[in-house]
Amino acid sequence: MSVKILIPTPLRSYVGGVSEVVVEALTVGDALSRLVETHGQLKKHLYAEDGKLRSFVNVYVNDEDVRYLDKGATPLTEKDVVSIVPSVAGGVGPATTASPLPLSQEEIRRYSRHLIMPEVGMDGQVKLKNASVLLIGAGGLGSPLALYLAAAGVGRIGIVDFDVVDESNLQRQIIHETGSVGKPKLESARERLRGVNPLIRVETHETRLTSENALQLFKDYDIVADGTDNFPTRYLVNDACVLTGKPNVYGSIFRFEGQASVFATKDGPCYRCLYPEPPPAGLVPSCAEGGVLGVLPGIVGLIQATEVIKLILGQGEPLIGRLLLFDALAMSFRTLKTRKDPNCPICGPNPAIRTLIDYEAFCGLEAEALGIAAEFEISPPDLKARIDRGEDIVLLDVREPQEWSICRLEEAKLIPVGTLPYSLGQLSTADEIVAYCRSGARSRKAVQLLREAGFRKVQNLTGGINAWAETVDPSVPRY
Repeated sequence: MSVKILIPTPLRSYVGGVSEVVVEALTVGDALSRLVETHGQLKKHLYAEDGKLRSFVNVYVNDEDVRYLDKGATPLTEKDVVSIVPSVAGGVGPATTASPLPLSQEEIRRYSRHLIMPEVGMDGQVKLKNASVLLIGAGGLGSPLALYLAAAGVGRIGIVDFDVVDESNLQRQIIHETGSVGKPKLESARERLRGVNPLIRVETHETRLTSENALQLFKDYDIVADGTDNFPTRYLVNDACVLTGKPNVYGSIFRFEGQASVFATKDGPCYRCLYPEPPPAGLVPSCAEGGVLGVLPGIVGLIQATEVIKLILGQGEPLIGRLLLFDALAMSFRTLKTRKDPNCPICGPNPAIRTLIDYEAFCGLEAEALGIAAEFEISPPDLKARIDRGEDIVLLDVREPQEWSICRLEEAKLIPVGTLPYSLGQLSTADEIVAYCRSGARSRKAVQLLREAGFRKVQNLTGGINAWAETVDPSVPRY
C-alpha cells in the first residue's frame, strides 16, 4: 500500500530536495523504515543509536500526534499522510491590573475600528490598554509583534534584546531601518514604536535573557511572546513561563516554513511536551546558516500578535494544544493537535525541574564549543601568512552551493558539510586541510567529522569566511 510521507524543509536535502516521499507500508513503523532504507542519510537525523525515534522528532498521522501511541504498530490507510515534524524550536483569563485605566478621547479616536467590533468594544480595548506583554527579541519575529501590538493599543510592551542592528537584519526585521545600522536594536525599536503609538509604554531590557534574570523579568508581565532563534533560549523561555505561570506565545521560522503555538497555559502543553529534548548541537541549522524568506517572520509574527490579542481579550480559540505549520512555498496552513505530556519534567504532575537550569549545557553548546582543541583552529591572518609562504593547503568550503556563489576563497574545494561523510574519497589524509564556512560553526563540525575519519592534518578557520573578509580581505562580501 502506498503511503505519503511529508518531509520538512531541514531534512529535504537528505531526500533529494523533495517535499514528500511515497513508500510502501502498512504501519507508521514500516513507513519510517522504508524511508530510511531508501534515504540512508536520514537515519541519524530520525533515530538515536539505540534505534528509537529521537525525542526532538514528532510523527503525525494526518493531524494526530502518535508519539504516545505505539508508532511502529499504528496502522495506515492509503488516504493517510505521515508528517515528520522536528523542532526548528480554550482561552486564558484576561489580563487585569489593580486599577484599570479607562480610554481617553484620543484613544477612542485612535482605536475606533476596534471599538465598533462586538468582540472588542470599549471593554476589550480597556483590557488591551491595561495588558502587558514581554517580547523576547527585537528581530524578525519581534518586529511585527511589537509593531502590531503597539498599534493595537497594548498598554505596556517590554522587549528583551542585547544586539545591534546589522545591515543583514534589514531584509526581514522591519522595525529597523537603514539609518539604524550600528544602533542597539532596543534603541531603534523604541524610536519606531513611539512613532507608531505614543500612547503606550515601551520598556526595554538591554540584556541577554539568562537563568539568573528570566523569572524576575517574566513576573511583571501578563504574557510572554517568544521571538528567539536558538534552542537554549527557547527552552529557557518555556521553563520560565511554566514556573511563573505566564502563557508562552511561540513562533519559529526557517527558510520558507514557520510554526506557531501557545504553550504553558494552565491546561495546555508546554514546549517540552512537544519536544522533550533539543536536537544535538549543530544538527539543525540556524537561519544565519540556512536562510529565511524575508516575509516569513512577518507572517508568523503576525500570527503570534493575533494570539496575544486573543489571550488578552479572552476571545476565540487560541493555539493551545495545537501546532500551526505554515509553508510559504505551498501557501498552506496545517494545524496539528498537541498533547500535554503526563511525564513532562516541568509542567507534569510530578515535575523534576523546579528551577531554571544551565540551558547552554542542556542543549550541548558547551560541548560543541569545546569539541576541538585550539591546535585545530587557525585564524584568518595566520592562514593568509601560510598561503603567502606558498604552503600547500587544501581549502575545504563546507557551505551550501548558494553560499559559494556569494563569495569563496580562491582555489577552495566545495563539499557541503551534509554530504561530507559520503565524499571523503575526494580528500586525502596526507593533505593539510583548512575547512571554512560562513562563521566557523559548520566547519568546526566538519573538522570533528574528518578527525573521526582518520584525518589528522585538518584545521578550522576561526570565524569563517566572514572573519576572513573582516580581517584579511575586505573585498570579500560578508553576509
